[in-house]
Amino acid sequence: MPELPEVEALAAFLRERAVGRVVARVEIGAISVLKTFDPPPTALHGLTVAGVGRHGKFLALDVDGVHLVFHLARAGWLRWSDKLSATAVKPGKSPLALRVRLNDPTSPDGPQGSQGSPGFDLTEAGTQKRLAVYVVRSPQDVPGIASLGPDPLAADFDRDAFAAILTGARQQVKGLLRDQSVLAGVGNAYSDEVLHAAKLSPFAIAAKLDDAQVDRLYAALREVLAGAIMAASGKPAKELKDAKRAGMRVHGRADQTCPVCDDTVREVSFADSALQYCATCQTGGKPLADRRLSRLLK
Repeated sequence: MPELPEVEALAAFLRERAVGRVVARVEIGAISVLKTFDPPPTALHGLTVAGVGRHGKFLALDVDGVHLVFHLARAGWLRWSDKLSATAVKPGKSPLALRVRLNDPTSPDGPQGSQGSPGFDLTEAGTQKRLAVYVVRSPQDVPGIASLGPDPLAADFDRDAFAAILTGARQQVKGLLRDQSVLAGVGNAYSDEVLHAAKLSPFAIAAKLDDAQVDRLYAALREVLAGAIMAASGKPAKELKDAKRAGMRVHGRADQTCPVCDDTVREVSFADSALQYCATCQTGGKPLADRRLSRLLK
């Protein structure tokens, strides 16, 4: 699933290529992805992309005051093309869920586009269809955006603001980092990476962290996310998935060697996800038990 760094990189990628272009046409390949009906997607036709923003894991295109917002979920992705197929998208079982055709308003073809127009597709693989697209008058009209917690890289999100979130929180810190109503943009992968960098167990209780642990966790949160954004900066959309995987130290690397201590990276599996951690770096050498089978070893 694309998280804050990849979504930020996609936003920058689209700013370079889409801002100033006119939306020639929006074509729906899977009607289930569209979560709103007013304004309709046709309201975007003929309008100019004025900006591209990120809200947690949501991307939002400001199209002359009408906003095209989408969340790529677990298996969605954005694919840019300088020359889209001229064939109109037809609803069906294809991974293609939505196509946005763009045009340069100064083009001789005019803003309505023609064969070979640039633009992007939203695609979704797999059977769990969670890709979500909204056409709204304000990004805050999207429930998932309206309920977001603070952005962990915001200038005003300091250590004290983070500590205030942890105070009284009985959640395990792994779950807290992933809770979008608490912090916007961090998911399963980067929560693993942040906790590894902070040398904390994923199952530590947030409210029980001492000052030194809070300091480490805050620093790791900012540094890991900022570093991932820097690593993704300038890369085309098609390379971001591989860049994310290559940058991981523990997430997705079960049974491989921890780059810090040379211990073996371990995994705890859940019904529909898994986390990875290093026992030497994070849990004092004690392995964590699979929560489905037994209690956590403390």
